[in-house]
Amino acid sequence: MQISSENKTFRTFAPILKPSQAFIHPTMRIVSLLLLFSCCLPTPLQAQQDSLSALRADSLHELSAALDEARINEMNLRMELEALRAATIVQDSLDKVRQQHRIDSLRAITPATPVVVEGDTLYNIYAKKGGVSPALRAEEVAAVILSLGKRFALHPDSVYVESTEIATELMYGDKVIASFTDMDGLWENTTRDELAQLRRPIVIDKLHALQREYGIAQLFKHIGWLLLVVLIQGALIYATNRLYRYARHTIIRLRRSKLKPLSFRNYELLNIEKEVRLLTSVCSAARYLLILIQLLFSIPILFSIFPQTKDLAYRIFSYIWDPLKNIMMSIINYIPKLFIIIIIWLIIRYVVKGIRYLAGEIEAERLKINGFYPDWAQPSYQIIRFLLYAFMIAMIYPYLPGSDSGVFQGVSVFVGLIVSLGSSSVISNLMAGLVTTYMRPFRTGDRVKLNDTIGDVMERTPFVTRIKTPKNEVITIPNSFIMSSHTVNYSASAREYGLILHTEVSFGFEIHWKRIYDLLLEAARRTPGVKQTPAPYVLETMLHDFYAIYQINAYIDDASQMPRIYSDLNRNIQDLCNEQGIELLSPHYFAQRDGNEVTIPKEYQ
Repeated sequence: MQISSENKTFRTFAPILKPSQAFIHPTMRIVSLLLLFSCCLPTPLQAQQDSLSALRADSLHELSAALDEARINEMNLRMELEALRAATIVQDSLDKVRQQHRIDSLRAITPATPVVVEGDTLYNIYAKKGGVSPALRAEEVAAVILSLGKRFALHPDSVYVESTEIATELMYGDKVIASFTDMDGLWENTTRDELAQLRRPIVIDKLHALQREYGIAQLFKHIGWLLLVVLIQGALIYATNRLYRYARHTIIRLRRSKLKPLSFRNYELLNIEKEVRLLTSVCSAARYLLILIQLLFSIPILFSIFPQTKDLAYRIFSYIWDPLKNIMMSIINYIPKLFIIIIIWLIIRYVVKGIRYLAGEIEAERLKINGFYPDWAQPSYQIIRFLLYAFMIAMIYPYLPGSDSGVFQGVSVFVGLIVSLGSSSVISNLMAGLVTTYMRPFRTGDRVKLNDTIGDVMERTPFVTRIKTPKNEVITIPNSFIMSSHTVNYSASAREYGLILHTEVSFGFEIHWKRIYDLLLEAARRTPGVKQTPAPYVLETMLHDFYAIYQINAYIDDASQMPRIYSDLNRNIQDLCNEQGIELLSPHYFAQRDGNEVTIPKEYQ
């Protein structure tokens, strides 16, 4: 029994003894066992028995001494362990006191993070856990409680507390609901185990409340509400269709009685049939729009009936409401910029009106400016108006919605590039039109000649000029062509100096030149449109072998009548020659006097 107790003592204290002691005592134990074993063996020699007995006595004595020394060492070790435990407890207590003082100082400035489940605050969290913030811990706990509460098969009273070396946890089955650390206990002036026990009934009560809300009974109630909403929506759609049919029949009935064609002045915009189709289409569009609005409200309501799909209902409703809200907020936020745009537009508009009034006064020659011609008024007004509107656009551009976006700027650059690449001829015509405006080669209504084209100027635009020929042919000429060719303005000469029309006639040498002069001058005086002052005059331009060429020159002041005046002048020359018995034989007429009739008409003979 003594050996057994010693063995037990050795097994207990050997790990905590000093290395030398841990080595000696097991050795003595082996020697003792060998001695005991040797005593059991039969030996024939008494001397050997005596020596073994002496040896056994010495071993027992040494073993007893070793046991006494082990007991003393054990007592010393126990005393050291107790002292170490006391020092550790004191140190932990001091650390806890210091932590408590630090927490108390932080409590006034550290906000509490509540654990909120469906608007209900369960408790607060102050401390981190393993680098996880209090806010994230609160969200995780709330999510776990809510997910458990939505289960149909839930037993809230099965929540239990389980403690580990570093934390105390609220458990439901194998799922961790919440975890509490020593720091959480210090914030609540308690231990983590007591804190877990305090939080357990709060969590259980909330799970009971969630079970009542998400249970089977509530499921049937929600199904009833679902059916009611579906019936109401079906009734609304039926009523909408009935209303559409009634409106369509009413329109068809009014077609025979009250509907009349819609006319603007003498133009019929819509006849009765078109009005009926238009009104029917409007009613159909209104029906579909009304049904769509109903579905936009009823579908989120359907999803919001069930707690499991309530978040989806909010999401669907947000898909509808958020764009509308953003549009409305954008419109409201854009009002100051819109106000600035309106002010800029009003200022430019009234400036343009003032310049247009001045241009009208200058064009009517009521306002005269030295060196500024009246026909410059409208082109100058158009140029200034263009520049003012361009300046207005440049000022308004930063206030346009989306002007700071990359897409808007990219489109603007692309449009500018396309315009610059494809507008070289357009720009040249525009610049030519601007130059010709201030060069004043002609005005609208002038009779001009552009290369081989003769006609009256009908219209002048920044890009082209339109001319109407005497044969009523309208010719469009680019302004760049006018810049590169010569222009003859008959009307300008007629207004300022009097345009000289001239025609040449050949007479034989047998007729005296003075008689021909009188004849041509008389023909000019008889011609309508020829000015008497300055008086017409005759030039003898050339002498040929058989005839002389005479040129009659006459002044006119209306260049648009040139063809008619030429025709009348030539006719009068023929009449006067016939009246005076003068034959027009040259230059290409040959007459042989062998009894043939003369060329003068009989009524003049």
